[in-house]
Amino acid sequence: MNRKSTNIAWQPTKVSKEDRRRLNGHGSCVLWFTGLSGSGKSTLATEVEKRLFQSGVRTYVLDGDNIRHGLNRDLGFGKDDRKENIRRIGEVAKLFVDAGIVTLTAFISPYREDRDMVRGLFEPGEFIEIDVKCSLEEMRAQRSERALSKGAQG
Repeated sequence: MNRKSTNIAWQPTKVSKEDRRRLNGHGSCVLWFTGLSGSGKSTLATEVEKRLFQSGVRTYVLDGDNIRHGLNRDLGFGKDDRKENIRRIGEVAKLFVDAGIVTLTAFISPYREDRDMVRGLFEPGEFIEIDVKCSLEEMRAQRSERALSKGAQG
């Protein structure tokens, strides 16, 4: 069953990306944090967002777990669903960048072809890929530390 609409057209607006950037006083782009589960993507993205926001930059974080609570709750973790997950996020990030927002994403996005597909949605310089690398030993230590912290709180 093909669910694609054939009678749609892009609706132009009267306010451009450049107009929004001028109003904001800064450019817009997507900072695409990728890496293994537990590598610190979300931690880094939220810290960078906090610092940018404190500097007067309009920002938003699109986090993999948060997106799977709503927009992508119908997707699993097989290769095809991961591809669709990244495609949808790329399209949402593109809208945010068009809105003049520095958009930070935190997704495992393990397949280069998927990241390249998203990169192709943006103008040169608007997609910045950040590969977060963390040793397995450090990730295990961080998980143990979080587990101990949760145990002490509960």
